[in-house]
Amino acid sequence: MKTVVGTYDNIQTAYAVANDLITAGFSRADISVVAHDAKNEYAAYVDDRYVDPGDDVAKGAGIGAVIGGLGGLLVGLGALAIPGVGPVIAAGPLLAALTGAGVGAVTGGIVGALVDLGIPDEEAHIYSEGLRRGNVLVIAQVPDASANAVTRIMERPGLVDIHRQADTWRASGWKSFDTERDVAVAGRRM
Repeated sequence: MKTVVGTYDNIQTAYAVANDLITAGFSRADISVVAHDAKNEYAAYVDDRYVDPGDDVAKGAGIGAVIGGLGGLLVGLGALAIPGVGPVIAAGPLLAALTGAGVGAVTGGIVGALVDLGIPDEEAHIYSEGLRRGNVLVIAQVPDASANAVTRIMERPGLVDIHRQADTWRASGWKSFDTERDVAVAGRRM
């Protein structure tokens, strides 16, 4: 098996990628999506009862359709807090790797969960930092022979060049993902 990761600048593109992978015949049980939820705009969709009268109706409906769709599209959908990242929504095997007995109980860090899915440690640090900074990850675990097909599906507008981003971070002094980082979320610290 090979693990292929795409990093996107928004949840809508990530959802489209996951949908296209499933349409192409890849198992929904082998696809994960994880999005940083620093503004707590996604977590409320996890239980399909979201109502926010302050939101623009069209925007709220669009995001709600995507988030609600993730729950039906992929295996599970949960909201949890990841040390060093803060609140996220996640679906698929990555959610299972992050949680123990129940959703919200993080048993290991994001770096360890990504490594457990077959991503090399250095890459896992880069993806974790990208997630912390607002990127959305789509992860597919597929037979080696299918990796190129998955990569072609993942290549589209909105795909982030995570290695270029990491080079920029390093130029600013970043070394690796820090699970001890104090994360500010909607006016509070985690």
